Amino acid sequence: MTTRLLLTPDVARVVRHDGIAPSFQMLARYIAEDYVRWSDFDKSARVANHSDDGVIELMPISDASLYSFKYVNGHPKNHRVGLPTVMAFGVLADVATGTPRLLSELTLSTALRTAATSALAAQHLARPGSRTMALIGNGAQSEFQALAFHHLLGISEIRLFDVDLAATDKLVRHLSDVEGLTLVRCRDAAEAACGADIVTTVTADKRNATIVTPDMIEPGMHVNGVGGDCPGKTELHREVLARANVFVEYEPQSRIEGDVQQMPADFPVTEFWRVLRGEAAGRRSDDEVTVFDSVGFALEDFATLRWLGDRAEALGLGRELALVPAMDDPKDLFGELESTSGEAADAAAEADGMTAAQAATRIPAGLRAALLNCVPHRKDAWTTPPSSRKSAAALEAPAT
Repeated sequence: MTTRLLLTPDVARVVRHDGIAPSFQMLARYIAEDYVRWSDFDKSARVANHSDDGVIELMPISDASLYSFKYVNGHPKNHRVGLPTVMAFGVLADVATGTPRLLSELTLSTALRTAATSALAAQHLARPGSRTMALIGNGAQSEFQALAFHHLLGISEIRLFDVDLAATDKLVRHLSDVEGLTLVRCRDAAEAACGADIVTTVTADKRNATIVTPDMIEPGMHVNGVGGDCPGKTELHREVLARANVFVEYEPQSRIEGDVQQMPADFPVTEFWRVLRGEAAGRRSDDEVTVFDSVGFALEDFATLRWLGDRAEALGLGRELALVPAMDDPKDLFGELESTSGEAADAAAEADGMTAAQAATRIPAGLRAALLNCVPHRKDAWTTPPSSRKSAAALEAPAT
């Protein structure tokens, strides 16, 4: 029994093999398929632990066959110590037995799925024929947003702004050669938004901010709010929300974490799955202002892990990990303490004419005695029962 392990280079190989546009298309399809199955899922808001520095979250979800969770953080100051703002990994497990099938990096994959979800939502909420997008916030997520909107919606001009000029330089360096995509640097957020069909905000500052203000909103504009994703962290002025038709992923979570946390509890929102199922309208007119208040939902990671597992299997990527012990007797977990492995097992087998499997179950007599007789005394020392304490005295760590 093994678990497939996918690291960041494996995910990068999937995207390089399939191509960035087909990867976004396929991932968006997986996400849409699972949103349409909304009622099949056991859903909950993510579990979050907040500190002054950031937040660490667990995002669980399951259907009748598969369970997944994602571990993810959000620490806006991490770049100062050379770490990403967002780091993540996830597990896809079998519901019937609890066996973990897949353990995968989700740092790179979260950027891919967030962008795919944003573009999927915009296909239903943005004005048909949209070609210009403002991209406010040019950090780690920005290239993914730009490419997803370019390939899935046909966005041909992206107007860039970030308070960190180096971030914009980085984005331009990566995307300046993308065919059919024009990049325009702007002096501020208002200039970027002026004349844009879509405004995407993907900022990281952990505070109530007003990146998009009412004077920036034009008839027919679609606002893709990505950066507001925890209590006290917003990007849109509340009047922007009041003037718009607002869509969310999972209302109980969005009321706490999204930009709609600023609004009264009865402020109307529509869950996006209802649009995909045809139960609610998306955009209703060319002049309507729409907002996708995206905080990220576990279903999107569930779909991403399914996609990664399928592509890794098809391409032979990753490696098998003995994450859970394979035991002849499932009730004999203690026997794992008595096993040796690797070079020790091979050496034992060679010395005694045993097979490696037989050697792996053998334990030296001295070690067996130590396991059975020693009991924990304090965290920095071990001691044995009184009857054999004298012989163990030389082994006991000095008191501190």
